[in-house]
Parts: sequence; C-alpha cells; structure tokens
Amino acid sequence: MERKSSISTKMLVEGAMMIAIATVLSFLKMKTPLWVNGGSVTAGSMIPLLVFAYRWGGTKGMFVGAVYGIIQFMIEPYAAHPLSVILDYPLAFAMIGTFGYFANKKSTTAQVAVAATIALGMRFMAHFLSGFIFFASYAPEGTNPVVYSLIYNGSYMVPELVISTVIFFLIRKPIEGIR
Repeated sequence: MERKSSISTKMLVEGAMMIAIATVLSFLKMKTPLWVNGGSVTAGSMIPLLVFAYRWGGTKGMFVGAVYGIIQFMIEPYAAHPLSVILDYPLAFAMIGTFGYFANKKSTTAQVAVAATIALGMRFMAHFLSGFIFFASYAPEGTNPVVYSLIYNGSYMVPELVISTVIFFLIRKPIEGIR
C-alpha cells in the first residue's frame, strides 16, 4: 500500500519559488545609514512568504520562512552571538509563516490585516528580543537597550508591515484563483 504524504511536489516547488522570489526582493531595499546593525525596508520581500503560508497553512509556512531566514543569514551574515543568529534569522522569518494559521480564503479583509499584523509582529518580537539581549552595547550612551531595540527594530518593521499588507491586499484575489 502506498503511503499518502501531506507534502506534494507542487507544494515543494512553490515553496522553493517563493523563497527565491523573496530572496531577490530582499536585495531591493531602501538604503539608509539608520540600519547599520541589520534590518531593512524591502520591496515587499515578505509577500512571497505570506502568499505561501496563505495557500499552504501555518506549519508549512513557518518551515519555508525558516529556510528563507537561513538563506538570508548565508547571504548577509550578521550576528552578535550564536543565539542571536537563531532569533534574527530562522525564528524571525518562521514567524511570517504563522500568517497561515490566521488567514485563509474565507477570511475577511479585517481578519487578513490582523493576521499580517500578528505574523510580522511576531517577527518583530524575535528581532526586538535579539536587539536588547545581544545588541545592547550598540545603544547610544544613556539609552535604555529595550527602548533602543524597540525604536531600531520598529523603524523598519512598521514600514515592512504596511508594504506587505497593502501589496497582499492588491494580489489576494488573483492568488485565490490559483489552484
């Protein structure tokens, strides 16, 4: 008897394509000296990860996000500590996949917006924790490391959330038509 797998060739190919597209989009970023310790506002690099999670669910979305995070570390490694690598790369980007737990074709516009906020908010939390635990020494003198991490990471994550949510809404209907 042949065993039925929950992993299809179509899902694997789509996951690889979304990782590749997200990686290419990650190179299209706003240049600023503000984010010298990592982080950036990109041309919607989170969209392919959101689309994958929306189509295939949270668990598979988290896996694809984690793989994307590992690739990001391989391309532009930046770490203050070995544990900061885990927080800033596979864990942070795996959180994008949680979108698939909260949004699907039956979700209202408001539910999708909340799902995107949760997913990118969880990515923010991973970067925020890494920021004040491992990058505290980068805070300007007299600045609380928690406040520094909040402002630093929020300065690129809030625009990423807005860009990702707006673009997702623009492409949501065509995505739903794909089988």
